[in-house]
Amino acid sequence: MRIGILGGTGIEGRGLALRFAGAGHPVVLGSRSSERAVSSAEACNSLLGRVAVQGVENSEALRQAEILFLAVPADRAAATLSLLRESIAPGTIVVDVTVPVKFTGGIPEHAPRAGPSNSEALAGCLPPGASLVGAFKTVPAHLLAEWDRELHCDVFVCGDSRAAKEKIMRVVGTIPSLRAVDAGPLRMARALEQMTVLAIWLNRRYETRESRYTIVGI
Repeated sequence: MRIGILGGTGIEGRGLALRFAGAGHPVVLGSRSSERAVSSAEACNSLLGRVAVQGVENSEALRQAEILFLAVPADRAAATLSLLRESIAPGTIVVDVTVPVKFTGGIPEHAPRAGPSNSEALAGCLPPGASLVGAFKTVPAHLLAEWDRELHCDVFVCGDSRAAKEKIMRVVGTIPSLRAVDAGPLRMARALEQMTVLAIWLNRRYETRESRYTIVGI
């Protein structure tokens, strides 16, 4: 499965690239700057010890990818999709990993720019025939980037297209130490984004960077 990552030069994008490439998937790492994309891809390949990640501009990553992960900053996500909308083919699956957070008096708050969740707002930026799935929202970006470290947590996957959601769950399941969990329709992204805000609070309260989620009983 050829994985494309928009915003692949940030820590979450690099982490996803390393995890999927480590699981055997070819990865196309995109950026607004081809030079930054190439540099980030070379850094990933150096860590992996082989060439598995290619760096290109975002539009080229979209053209090559079978599944496209949106890992740009939350406040740029809608603009990025709108800019590329005409190039998004029917059947494309876009995976939104973004979580909009602001801090008020040192306390994290869920802060989507439009609608009750970022994922629901971003779904409106896609052309007919494309699907948006929310995933990886509760997995800390810095832990993803420690690519040789086992994560031992769940990845909650939500979406309104059952076929798209199941495809993403299968791909997630190829990464060792991660379990994909069906989190329901896309509106469940509201809860997932709030769970990330809670994890940020827990990290601050207990002076750690390790908070993540595993569901017991399923």
